[in-house]
Amino acid sequence: MNKIFTDITNYIFVKDEPRKVDAIFLPGGSHPEQPEYAAELFKKDIAPILIVSGGISVKKQMFDGVKSKADVYNKEYKTDCEFLTDVLSINGVPMSAIYGEDKSGHTRDNAFFSKRVVDENNLKIKTAIIVCKAFHARRCLMLYSLAFPDTKFYICPVVCMGITKDNWYKTEKGIDRVFGELARCGNQFLGDIKENLL
Repeated sequence: MNKIFTDITNYIFVKDEPRKVDAIFLPGGSHPEQPEYAAELFKKDIAPILIVSGGISVKKQMFDGVKSKADVYNKEYKTDCEFLTDVLSINGVPMSAIYGEDKSGHTRDNAFFSKRVVDENNLKIKTAIIVCKAFHARRCLMLYSLAFPDTKFYICPVVCMGITKDNWYKTEKGIDRVFGELARCGNQFLGDIKENLL
């Protein structure tokens, strides 16, 4: 692999091994692989609670639709949060362990609106796992770390859309996704960085 692609891969595709934490965070999305994996971790006693986030698609102004396994998860979902919560429940997570917010429209809001949920429920989260798409890992880590400066995050990603750290540069779809993430990792932080540094 070209060194440039290697550097981009190492930056974007963050991955940690699962370990016992205070909570698992699920940023918004419509792929069931994320909540299915989060449910697996929960059932292994990795964390006692899950914090789910996501409203409607800012582009479509509605839930974006189930992206895989639509025959299994075939309800009429109104928000990402409702979908992710349903998948967790179907996969054995009790509703008493799930906290959620359904107003966010993008990753920055996922992080900061989740912080509101944590504060409103007086939850103490010193360590947490984020279960996200593999190509979304760096941006999730950056934004959740910004919203929760006193929390140590670990990224436990899942592969969605067939895009992995080993093949993203081999298809136009993969290249577009990863370079889109690179761009958003810069432009979505500009205001916060200036506010904190200037």
